Amino acid sequence: MIDALRTQPSGDTANTTDVAAVTPTATTPAVPRSAAPDLSALDFAAVETAIRRAAADEIMPRFRRLAADDIIEKNGPHDLVTSADRLAEEHLTAALTALLPGSLVVGEESVHADPTVLRALHGDAPVWIVDPVDGTRQFVHGDPGFATLVALAHRGEVLASWTYAPALELMAVARLGAGAELNGVPLRTGSAASGAVLDVAISHYDFTDDDQKRVLAALDTGGIAPRPCGSAGLEYLHVARGEIDATAFSWENCWDHAAGLLLVHEAGGASGTVAGEPFRIEGDNALPFTAARDAETARRILGLLAAAN
Repeated sequence: MIDALRTQPSGDTANTTDVAAVTPTATTPAVPRSAAPDLSALDFAAVETAIRRAAADEIMPRFRRLAADDIIEKNGPHDLVTSADRLAEEHLTAALTALLPGSLVVGEESVHADPTVLRALHGDAPVWIVDPVDGTRQFVHGDPGFATLVALAHRGEVLASWTYAPALELMAVARLGAGAELNGVPLRTGSAASGAVLDVAISHYDFTDDDQKRVLAALDTGGIAPRPCGSAGLEYLHVARGEIDATAFSWENCWDHAAGLLLVHEAGGASGTVAGEPFRIEGDNALPFTAARDAETARRILGLLAAAN
């Protein structure tokens, strides 16, 4: 059923040949696409430095020091934004576009202010996709489980990503076709042990409607232990490290998923939607979707979700 399950090889690829149509183009309409941008002059170390600097200047000084007027509800009590989110995104926008002239930024806060910013994902310019504080609720409550997520994409393809958890001192980096690293050490997802109960992070109940809850409840079955997710970016990192087996998410904001999906793929994992298609960062996906340690786990998760959809 999951014919277009997407995997990204990193290192040993001997076990990926049984997955049919694994490339993103397997289900992408045949439309003219501009050539990928030349990134040979991009200083990837400088990108990492810029992300660390934004966190050091704008996020960490406010961690566990937020005043009441630093926190605003966007669309309800569970959808929060802080001064750290806004200032870090402004910092990153200036720094990243300076490192890659002609590039644009699609950031969570800029899209909230002006949804037309999302059109950049369909254009010819390279796009930085930014979530300045992924896990704002954790940040507000003094929990270190938050991250800054940055991905570089072009015409729907994610070329590189950075997942930085400043309070945990973790920096995960992935480049398309070049693997993934955490604090300079290569990442591999590995595979779930035969017969082991699968640990799956799912969309948090506070952010799902009744129909989404019903579909996700299909994972509450023998051999699977679903739990509400925290920071989406850090859940992807848990999959890439082989600490959990999969995610199952029912929303598609590109800033929550672009960085983590590339990280999981480059660490050897797989992902797909309930329609049997690769996840598209531009949106219009069949939901829910999964990212998993291996293709077999992804198939199992998607099969259960599709049957309940």
